[in-house]
Amino acid sequence: MKKNLLFATQIYHQKLSPSIPAFKKHLRSIEEEVYQIMNMDTAGVIWSEKNYKNGYTSYSSQDQLHQLSSTFSDLEQQIRKHVGRYLRQLDYNASPKDLIMTDFWANIMATNTIHTAHIHPQSVISGTFYVSTPKNCSGIQFEDPRLGFFMNAPQVKSQPRPYNQRFVQIFPQAGDLVLFESWLKHEVPLNSSKEPRISVSFNYGWK
Repeated sequence: MKKNLLFATQIYHQKLSPSIPAFKKHLRSIEEEVYQIMNMDTAGVIWSEKNYKNGYTSYSSQDQLHQLSSTFSDLEQQIRKHVGRYLRQLDYNASPKDLIMTDFWANIMATNTIHTAHIHPQSVISGTFYVSTPKNCSGIQFEDPRLGFFMNAPQVKSQPRPYNQRFVQIFPQAGDLVLFESWLKHEVPLNSSKEPRISVSFNYGWK
């Protein structure tokens, strides 16, 4: 029997730069700089206390990290190469030259921090680079974009095949890059790790 799997939702998940020597040391230096940003970002800390319980994000205050330091500027250049590969994977008639990084911010998710479901309006490609992923930390969960149109569809089995699941969680490791189209609803479930989950997230939009 011929089987057609149509209308794919593609998630890009790769190591950022596995060829970089001493990559773990590089990740530690990024982590240190994220904490330096938090310690200087009074407005971001206050916003996070009200809107991001137990965690810290610089999204509301320091969302241009690639313009803040050479560390994140270099990181943006590495990410951009992967954005180009993702655009080709999606068969889009576009290249990285057509897009610009519009936002770049840091996230520290301590124990019991959660990031509820959302999309990234007015962006084209969004993503996250993972700096620290301790044991038992949460992954990133994506929602089937057709979810609101199933109407009278039966409930799926308790262990459906990956392409039939309504929600899919992936678990990137430190040094991994995840890209997705900005319209795709996603969330970060409760962080059960005893150590902080640290990442930097970003959007690319049209120039």
